[in-house]
Amino acid sequence: MSVSYPLTATAPRSDVAVSSVEIPQLRIRAIFAVWAAAALPMAVLAWLVAPALADRFAGAGNVPMGKALIVSLAIGMIWQFVLVATLVGREQRTLRWSTVREALWLRSPRSPRSGRVGGRVWLIVIPLIVAFTFAQEAVALVAAPDDRNFATLLESDAGKAFLDGAVGWYALILVMFLFNTVLGEELLFRGYLLPRMNGAFGRGDWVANGVLFAGYHLHVPWAIPGTLLEMFTTAYPTKRYRSAWIGIAVHSAQSVFLGILILTLVF
Repeated sequence: MSVSYPLTATAPRSDVAVSSVEIPQLRIRAIFAVWAAAALPMAVLAWLVAPALADRFAGAGNVPMGKALIVSLAIGMIWQFVLVATLVGREQRTLRWSTVREALWLRSPRSPRSGRVGGRVWLIVIPLIVAFTFAQEAVALVAAPDDRNFATLLESDAGKAFLDGAVGWYALILVMFLFNTVLGEELLFRGYLLPRMNGAFGRGDWVANGVLFAGYHLHVPWAIPGTLLEMFTTAYPTKRYRSAWIGIAVHSAQSVFLGILILTLVF
C-alpha cells in the first residue's frame, strides 16, 4: 500500500534497500524541520533551562550545573525518541516492531560486496570505534567551559563526592546515555533521517546527514568540529551497510566506557 506523507518525494529505486516497508523520501524543508525539532529544544534546555535549574541544586564547584545539565539533556534526548516514534507512527500508520525495524534500518548490516548479512560483517564496527575515538580527540579545537565539561566534573573532588553512592543520579546518567546513542540522537539521525534523505541529496545524503548532525550540537558547540568528522564513522557506514545499528554501536562505545568509569566512582 502506498503511504501518503507530506513534503516527501520518491527515492531512486537503485538507492532503496530491499524491504517490504516503503520508506518515503523527505524534501529539504521537511528534513530541516525534523532537524530543528531536535536541535532547538536541546539548545534551549542547555543554555536557558539548565542555568535556571542549577540555582536549585546544591553542591560545590561545577556540581550544580552538572546536575542541571544531566536532567536537561536527558529530557531533550528522551524527546528525540518521542519525536522518532511520532514520525514513524504517522508515516507507517503502525508501530509494530516488524515495520519499525525496517523503517528505521534497525536490521543487521549487509555487506555491499558479498551480500552477507550479519556475522563477520559486524567486525567492521571495531575499526570504526577506533576511528570515532580518534576523530573526537584529534579535533578538539575548542575546550568546553569547565562548568559544562563532563570530564572535568568526573575529575574534580566535588564531582567525585557528588557521585559517591549516588545510585539515583547514576541511573539518570545511564538513561541519558541510552537515549543519547541508542534511542535518541542516532535513532533520529541515522535511523530516521538518513534513509529518507536520498531523494533530496542523492549520493551525498550521508554527507548532508553528517553536516546536519554536527550542526545539531548547538547545545555543545565546541563539539561540532569533531562531530563533523564522525560522519565517516557513523553516517557513511550506516548508509553503506544499510543498518542504523552500525552508527548506534560506534557511538555507544563511548557511553559504555563512561558508564563503567562512573560506576567506579559511585561504588
